Amino acid sequence: MARVILCFTVVCFFAVFCNISSGAIGLFEGQGDVGDACDIGIPGSASFDAAKNEYKITASGYNIWFNRDAFYFLYNRLEGDLVMVADINFVGKGKVAHRKAGWIVRQTLDKDSPFIGAIVHGDGLIALQWRPVKGGQMSDDLEILRTVKGFTTITIMLERHADTYTLSFAPDGKTFEVIGAASLVLPDPVYAGLAVCSHDVDTAETAVFTNVKLEKQGVVNMKERVPESTLETISVENGERKIVYRARQHFEAPNWTPDGKTLVFNSNGLIYTIPAEGGLPQLLDTGEAKKCNNDHGLSPDGKFLAVSSEHHDGKSRIYVLPITGGAARLVTPKAPSYWHGWSPDGKTLAYCAQRDNEFDIYTIPVDGGEETRLTNTPGKDDGSEYSPDGKYIFFNSDRTGLMKIWRMNADGSDQQQVTTDKDYADWFAHPSPDGKWLVFVSYDKSVKDHPQNKDVVLRLLPMSGGKPKVLANLFGGQGTINVPSWSPDSKRVAFVSYQLLPPK
Repeated sequence: MARVILCFTVVCFFAVFCNISSGAIGLFEGQGDVGDACDIGIPGSASFDAAKNEYKITASGYNIWFNRDAFYFLYNRLEGDLVMVADINFVGKGKVAHRKAGWIVRQTLDKDSPFIGAIVHGDGLIALQWRPVKGGQMSDDLEILRTVKGFTTITIMLERHADTYTLSFAPDGKTFEVIGAASLVLPDPVYAGLAVCSHDVDTAETAVFTNVKLEKQGVVNMKERVPESTLETISVENGERKIVYRARQHFEAPNWTPDGKTLVFNSNGLIYTIPAEGGLPQLLDTGEAKKCNNDHGLSPDGKFLAVSSEHHDGKSRIYVLPITGGAARLVTPKAPSYWHGWSPDGKTLAYCAQRDNEFDIYTIPVDGGEETRLTNTPGKDDGSEYSPDGKYIFFNSDRTGLMKIWRMNADGSDQQQVTTDKDYADWFAHPSPDGKWLVFVSYDKSVKDHPQNKDVVLRLLPMSGGKPKVLANLFGGQGTINVPSWSPDSKRVAFVSYQLLPPK
């Protein structure tokens, strides 16, 4: 006990580093233990086998968590965009399930530095976790998780593009699937490299890193960056994300066809289809409607597609055309009008429209006719979509000051607020085909309107009541999930995430 007390009062109080050196090893210019001596009972070590491109790190350390860290670090001091890849394998069963190994990007080598890390745990948990400020507490709110079982070796990739960090996992060691993304401001230069922590002060654990790649893409001006869009689907049961299509172009708003075989999305004013299991996009003939925005969707029988196009005079109007392609028929002569929902009987369209400088929810017969105004409250109402039984319309409204999800009867009566928490601004609620769930996109409460290129979360709310849970963390917003995007079996949701990359 006397030894522990002495360590705390002498070493921990003064936040002394242990064993940081400049000794180069493989790709890395420095190595050593980070943290207080009392948090590192056994000094760490590392070796490099150039023939195998293999790093072996042995380390103790109480944890990488809360307001301080203790771990062994191989690092470079770097600037700009980075792509970091490694196969990670723990040696032996280990004492603590949450022993850690992975990539870390830190502001400094201080024990309490701001940092973000792509961390593999001994029990198969993969986490993107971060500390936003020096000395700040990490919490369960500051991590993005995925658990994988049955893997001896886990392949991860951490990308740094400007202030956005994206964590991906390759189940087969080659094809990466996104786990999540977050933004953190870490001014250049940063310390980036491989880390191991035993999660126990008096125990040393070993992790082996192979196929290690550290790509330095340099400092890139924001004006020079190009968008990369990723069409993904996610399981509502376990959060597993699958990439359908990824390209260095901007595309948005996937719909799922009722047969589950095809996804529909828009890009540069045009509409494309793609197999839900992946493949190449095919251009859909939309007649004169060549300036389609991200408000589009299919009829319940899958035979027709509603699009919102600005080709006539630059103002959005709603048109309907065959899903096989062809001439687009005008439904809403008044503009601007933005499609969002189709009644289950296929007879009525619900949409957001601006009339007399107010955005409200309207309906109109799909064959054309007079529009019916359903909301008439100061503020913005948007994102109207029918429940599967046709009794209700869900929409988002900022009438109470913060954008939230609302529900009303299909005739506009009995308008009630659905989401009430104060931390998020909620947009575009989509009920699942089986009527059990609502999925919607949420911004931080400080974000106004629904811009692109923001940290957002997809949230899932039981129709039966309860609290929303986070389904996915991503960089996105406008274009991510504006329109109905459930699979017909209610098991997966399609969406688009984004990155801002250096030019090739």
